[in-house]
Parts: sequence; C-alpha cells; structure tokens
Amino acid sequence: MRRITRITTVGIASAALALSVTACGGKSSSDAGSDSGGEKAAIAYDIGGRGDQSFNDAAYAGLARAEKELDVKGSEAEPSDGEGDADKVQRLTELARSGNNPVIGVGFAYAPAIKKVAPKFPKTTFGIIDDASVTGDNIANIVFNEEQGSYLAGVAAAKVTKTKTIGFIGGVETPLIKKFEAGFIQGAKDTDPSVKVLPQYLTQPPNFDGFSKPDLGKAAAQGQLDKKADVIYSAAGLAGSGAIEAASKAGKWNIGVDSDQYKQKGLAAYKESILTSVTKDVEDSVFNLIKSVQDGKPTTGEIRYGLDKDGVGLSMSNPAFTKMTDVIAAVDKAKKDIIDGKITVKTAP
Repeated sequence: MRRITRITTVGIASAALALSVTACGGKSSSDAGSDSGGEKAAIAYDIGGRGDQSFNDAAYAGLARAEKELDVKGSEAEPSDGEGDADKVQRLTELARSGNNPVIGVGFAYAPAIKKVAPKFPKTTFGIIDDASVTGDNIANIVFNEEQGSYLAGVAAAKVTKTKTIGFIGGVETPLIKKFEAGFIQGAKDTDPSVKVLPQYLTQPPNFDGFSKPDLGKAAAQGQLDKKADVIYSAAGLAGSGAIEAASKAGKWNIGVDSDQYKQKGLAAYKESILTSVTKDVEDSVFNLIKSVQDGKPTTGEIRYGLDKDGVGLSMSNPAFTKMTDVIAAVDKAKKDIIDGKITVKTAP
C-alpha cells in the first residue's frame, strides 16, 4: 500500500506515533478512471491522519481489507497542518490521475474539493464520508446516523454514572459533531432526567485543531473530571485520545467513538477504562464502495448507515460492560425503540 504526501508525526498520550511516508507523483493522464478497472483505490485522510485510533483508522481498515480480499492496490494520502481546499483539490486530482478508482475523501472537509474535482473525472467514482451536500453522477455520499449510536451511549452513561454527572467532548463545533452531542444528551436524559451533562468543544471552525491535538482533549477532560464527571464521551478524533488518557488515570469511564477504541493498540494502556465505543461502520462503507466499483456497478448517491443496518452502534468488547446486564438491557430496548420508530433521535441539541 502506498502512502503519499507529507505527514507530521503526532503524539498520543505521551508516546509518538512514527508514521512512514513515501513520496510519489501523479500521472499526467486525463480521466484515469477509464483504465483503472477498479484495480486501484485510494483514500485521502481527514485531519489527524492514519494513527488517530478512530475515524481515519476505520477508513484505513476498509482499504486494507479491500487489498486483501479484492486484490486491489491501495494508496493513502495524508493531510498537512493548516491546509486549505486547494491542497485537497490537488490531492484528489493526483489520486484520480494516478488511476485510482474509487477515490474516497475521509470527512466532510473534502466536500468543496470533490465538488470541483469529480466533474473533471467522470469515469472515476468519488466517495465522501460524512457529507451529503455535494452530489453528482459519480459521487457516493457515505453518511451515518451518528445521533442514534450516541443516544445508546447516553443511555449507558446515565446507567453507570455514580455522580449523576457525565461529560461530552466535541472536537470542533460543527453540525456533524452536534449530532453526537444531541443524541448523547437525549439518551442520557430519557434514561435519567436528573443526570447532568457537561458539553464542551475544543475549537471552533475554521480552527480544526480540536480533531488533532491530544493535549486539548486531555485538558478538557480534566476540567470535566474536576466537576465530578465520571463518564466522558469524546467525539474528537485524535484529540479524544488525550481525554481517554485523563479519564483513565482518574479511574473514570470513557466512551470511545467511530472505531472500537477498546481494541486500538495505541490506546491499550487505557482500554480498561473504555466502557464502550459508539461505532460507525466506516470500514465496511469503504470496502463496499471499492467492491461496487470493482464489480462494475459503482454505488453513487446517498448511502446511509443507521442502527437498522448496524451501521452505527455500541461496541461490546469490554467484558466489564457486557457483565452489566441491566445496562445492556436498557441499551437493547433503546435500540429496538429507535429502529421501530418509537424514539426519534434529535440531530441538534
């Protein structure tokens, strides 16, 4: 698998993640999708890049699976600090010119770039995760009902808290992350109205450091711990690893996000504190799109993953969580009620 563009080494919980980098140039062809045949696929990472133990790593897992099961050649492209839309346009253009099909932008930040690049490569399928605003005949919009999974997290948090105080940490205050907050608060309040929820965002757009700097998450979590929070749910990408470290060292519960963070090697030192994670099946979504292109029937338009398709949910990897039978029963009931339409989860607080 090839990795292209420069990447800055980042630190997670006092340990640096040394990520390898390979430089390669794009081919100067026209619409390379016409000769790719689905044999080459690429993903362009969101802020934080591979190694975030969360969103980007879930996308990578889908690409790695496609390499193994579909025999495609995968390429990865990393973001750079403080980049703008022009950088993303160049990145996607290079990936398409190099014959990759599909080319997948990991995160809503790729919307403006895909809107500009996709029409220039009509035979190449472009996927974008977490955005449905930019559409086209060759664009696949992979979106999730994050609020539904977060509702279940709120139910679990309200059931396990002993202080009646729980925290939510959002990386950057965007409409997408507000969905996580909304579902979490609603699930907690529906379960126990007396529970206090402490919401906090690390940065405001256009500053997206709240998705990439663990120290910001750590400081925010410590502030919530000081206010007696004993369960903290972080939807903050790489920055969430700092929150997980802080809560773990305080002997309190964490709720992870996007990937099953209990299983992430980079968080192994803190996994016993990760009660559960709100998962998004980003891995399958990436794999499925690649497979559709390889099969000659590329999927385009909105592709939505919710509780009804197990596209979002709660992980059950921590044995301590699965032993909480009353909590699991409450979560299962809430899941059924959402799928049956008895509960409608808000998408904004």
